[in-house]
Amino acid sequence: MNAEAIGCATPATAATAPRVLTERGQREVFCGLTGIIWLHRKIQDAFFLVVGSRTCAHLIQSAAGVMIFAEPRFATAIIDERDLAGLADANTELDRVVTQLLARRPDIKLLFLVGSCPSEVIKLDLSRAAARLSTRFSPQVRILNYSGSGIETTFTQGEDACLASWVPSLPAAPAAPPRLLVVGALADIVEDQMRRTFAEIGAGEVDFLPPRRSTEPPAVGANTRFLLAQPFLGDTARALEARGARHVPAPFPLGARGTRDWFRAAARALDLQPERVERALEPRFERAERALITYRERLAGKRLFLFPDSQLEIPLARFLAEELDAQLIEVGTPYLHRAHLAQELARLPADTNIVEGQHVERQLERCVAAAPDLVVCGLGLANPLEALGLTTKWSIELVFTPIQGFEQAADLAELFARPLLRRTRLVA
Repeated sequence: MNAEAIGCATPATAATAPRVLTERGQREVFCGLTGIIWLHRKIQDAFFLVVGSRTCAHLIQSAAGVMIFAEPRFATAIIDERDLAGLADANTELDRVVTQLLARRPDIKLLFLVGSCPSEVIKLDLSRAAARLSTRFSPQVRILNYSGSGIETTFTQGEDACLASWVPSLPAAPAAPPRLLVVGALADIVEDQMRRTFAEIGAGEVDFLPPRRSTEPPAVGANTRFLLAQPFLGDTARALEARGARHVPAPFPLGARGTRDWFRAAARALDLQPERVERALEPRFERAERALITYRERLAGKRLFLFPDSQLEIPLARFLAEELDAQLIEVGTPYLHRAHLAQELARLPADTNIVEGQHVERQLERCVAAAPDLVVCGLGLANPLEALGLTTKWSIELVFTPIQGFEQAADLAELFARPLLRRTRLVA
């Protein structure tokens, strides 16, 4: 790998820090609308109305088509040629659709209007529409809006945009001792596990954003200390800081060591008793470490190449190298938030090649030339690489699967070991 092929190197902050190279060109990413698939499951009384084309409707229906046993809480208000040509009043049409939706679904307490494209394309200012409709249907229903445009950095930015749009309307926290807020959509089982651990280390009541019900939103203020559970929430973090909340620097809760240090960071921010914290964390850490032994034996020394896709790549690379002894050929990420990922970056091997952004053709050339044991990439690249004889792991599965926390450490490791085992069986 050379700097000329990729871009300009970012100066390292320490002699041992991995180098970060930038790359700009054609990208391979999913649309930000994809985030609706996990957000609509998490927020039980919310509904996501996508304002966009038939193509957007097909994306949501195909990507979330597994929801066949329950009425989903998302839909598409399709913009056709008459709307784009100005032959129909888009605001009047949107008002009609929203009125029909809320009459049919009285269980909706929070409605997100999700733009599939910028306002200039869909010829509709959704922020004004949301404000107008929220006034009309308040207090029974709150209506917010955000952009799920595929022009954004990557598909996980849909969650970031959604949560960032919600933060300004969260209730103000009263002056009180510091209170912890965990930010990022997590599977309910993971949230329950974390609540139990926080209780045992003495953290008291802990809030989560997004909450399971929009009618029980977390309060935010100067006493709020927020801990990120996902690395792609830059806009949400800025919105929380604008409300006076303070970010707690920490690695992300992936693997045994990452999760332990994530909880430790929370404990320091709340000034908890170190003895009690370690007493609660140690048995969980040891169980997770034992569960990882089998997967470490399978992945130790394996050479991995990570394409940029979800912004989970840096924490995943740290987990793979630090906890499973894998070798990192290249770690690509769509965007690198250096402050939020500082502790993850510091724990990567010093010779790790990190690429921010993407020029997919050059990256494919480097990947094929390196012939890694495992490639972590998006769906669009997986089949061509498999056809070339490489073993791949779909990166989107790492977003949809519960992977955070002590109890999921072995599950996360298995996601990387499974395609290697499949390849071994096929060759045999």
